[in-house]
Amino acid sequence: MSHKGCCYDNAVSESFFSSLKRELLIDTSQHSAQQAKTAIFEYIEIFYNKQRRHSTINYCIPELFDSSFS
Repeated sequence: MSHKGCCYDNAVSESFFSSLKRELLIDTSQHSAQQAKTAIFEYIEIFYNKQRRHSTINYCIPELFDSSFS
């Protein structure tokens, strides 16, 4: 078992939240909690999972990577 706050234990989530902060939250100022939730949802579901290039799949767009197997 590791120590509290060890970033190596949850490197994937640390990387994701780093991208979220860098690409979304710094550039926008939300007026309410609901607007922030909506912006984060859209970032994850529309951009991050479908359009953003990922280094783990050779900087390919996830949808193109998935379609190469079908």
